[in-house]
Amino acid sequence: MPTAETLEKFIARVESNFHAEALAEFYTEDSTMQENQSPPRAGLAANIARERATLARASAVRSQCVRPAFVQGDHVAIRWIFEFDWLDGSSSRIEEIAWQRWSGERIASEQFFYDPAQMAPKKPAP
Repeated sequence: MPTAETLEKFIARVESNFHAEALAEFYTEDSTMQENQSPPRAGLAANIARERATLARASAVRSQCVRPAFVQGDHVAIRWIFEFDWLDGSSSRIEEIAWQRWSGERIASEQFFYDPAQMAPKKPAP
């Protein structure tokens, strides 16, 4: 179970848009991440690489934790809002729930729940 201090540090890191760094600092080496009902991605290195690839497609990212985060034993639920300005001039606003299982002070598994329609980039109005 994460301490309140560790959870706050994790949230602050993500809200500061240090997403890949947050993975390196707060996830286990064998951690898994899963998008909705897709098969989980295994391994910290693979998940960091995927995060970096996503962020490389954006000119700006804004990340917000919608409080409160809920903790029950080793499980944490966080509601996030992410706004992406993509390099092609489009944008996306994604609201999701992250369901995490912590192993001590690190995240061992995480599943994201969101509407996939949010992922479609929106072009700016003419």
